[in-house]
Amino acid sequence: MNEMVKIEGLQKKFGKFQALSDVTFSVYPGEVVGFIGPNGSGKSTTIRILLGIIKKNGGDAQIFGKDVWKDSLEIHKRISYVPGDVALWGNLSGGEIIDLFIKLHGSGSKEKRDRLIERFELDPRKKAKGYSKGNRQKVGLIASLSVNSDLYIFDEPTSGLDPLMESIFQEEVERLKSEGKSIILSSHILSEVERLADRVVIIRQGEIVESGTLDELRHLSRSTITIQTENDVSKLKDVKGVFDFHLKDNHAVFSAEPEHLNHILSEVSKLGVTTFESAPPTLEDLFMRHYKG
Repeated sequence: MNEMVKIEGLQKKFGKFQALSDVTFSVYPGEVVGFIGPNGSGKSTTIRILLGIIKKNGGDAQIFGKDVWKDSLEIHKRISYVPGDVALWGNLSGGEIIDLFIKLHGSGSKEKRDRLIERFELDPRKKAKGYSKGNRQKVGLIASLSVNSDLYIFDEPTSGLDPLMESIFQEEVERLKSEGKSIILSSHILSEVERLADRVVIIRQGEIVESGTLDELRHLSRSTITIQTENDVSKLKDVKGVFDFHLKDNHAVFSAEPEHLNHILSEVSKLGVTTFESAPPTLEDLFMRHYKG
């Protein structure tokens, strides 16, 4: 399967500061890739290189098999992009700006536009200078989703949106995915990435430090065990691989290291189990543990 996006050893310097030192990952057709990392890790720099806004210092970056810098005009005909803070023309209405964006792209749909305006509950007659941040984001999202693109790049797209609008955005991304579109989603809302992403790419200090499906990355963290036993459950506190042990009512809650799980279960079985629940780590657990050390 040919990559829609292919990045190999990408490097970028700003003066003496090395913003990107080794960024390598790919995006395939019909795939949502969650691109996550702390502030200053290089996410937005990578995206700006992909968009042809800034030039790389080393490595390679291609979209649709074309060089992102030399062939940016051709590439832009087939992509949609929404930044984390959409800047608009203050004296134009939201509807006028959406129509302008659609016209510039050249492949918009009036039916899609009208459906999305209704779904996102946007007043298109209002001047953009009177919009809140959330409404400015809606304009960008509606414009990007109204056109027919092969690749969608979202950089903190739901910044400023309320939870209901976040949910609608997620539904629209799932619709794009079902149509075979490719998506790069950079977001600090890890539950959003967890729901939507087929693969997760974690960047730190300009390098890709982890990538894979969520199941493949679960080795980075611990499962949460909730247990009730007939005998003294506090005996589990000192079992190897048990962390963050807490007694809650007549239950024990603790974290379990994956490599010690068999030993923990062996010890648990000696206590006469009456209730046992195991929850896999969330993306937030993986992310926080990874960055804490």
